[in-house]
Amino acid sequence: MMSPIRLTITLMFLVLFLTTGTSRSMEEKNLGATETATFAGGCFWCTEHDFDEVAGVLSTTSGYIGGHKKNPTYQEVSAGGTGHAEAVQIEYDPRRISYEALLDIYWRNIDPTVQNRQFCDQGDQYRSEIFTHNENQKRLALASKARLEKNKPFEEPIYTRITEATDFYPAEEYHQDFHHKNPVRYKFYRFSCGRDQRLKALWGGEE
Repeated sequence: MMSPIRLTITLMFLVLFLTTGTSRSMEEKNLGATETATFAGGCFWCTEHDFDEVAGVLSTTSGYIGGHKKNPTYQEVSAGGTGHAEAVQIEYDPRRISYEALLDIYWRNIDPTVQNRQFCDQGDQYRSEIFTHNENQKRLALASKARLEKNKPFEEPIYTRITEATDFYPAEEYHQDFHHKNPVRYKFYRFSCGRDQRLKALWGGEE
């Protein structure tokens, strides 16, 4: 029969083991957590490319958001009238990159001085818009816009919207990773659309 002292010690070790195991499980679960950010910045081929190789970004998906039609197609969105914007949904590791850092990258890869267009693409489907997924993202997005309005390197007003995220519909497969699948066509489009030229004019060496 186990002595009272040995029994007490055994129970203490058992409690310690169970507590440590639970804490470790919760820690491992939290370490595996990812977060989502959604940005509209004109042609989603370009927005996806802008974030695709950022450290801490785990995946990027081109798609449609902010409209009133369920399961829209590219033809419907690009024609206008569905209310959707071409956008990119980003899954990222918040331990490696913050939402604030993603916002900084976003601003410097769009033209916030125009309404319902980006570069050569016109229509509300090409508007610039930040779609927030929670109150913290909303707070950070509004703060980043306020800082930009105060310190912007250009004179024009900022028209980029900040709204709550709605249903996101992934675009057709041929649009995903377009800059990898069709690099020549992508580079020609980006150059002929004047995207990088306008970004340089807006941001100087910061783009």
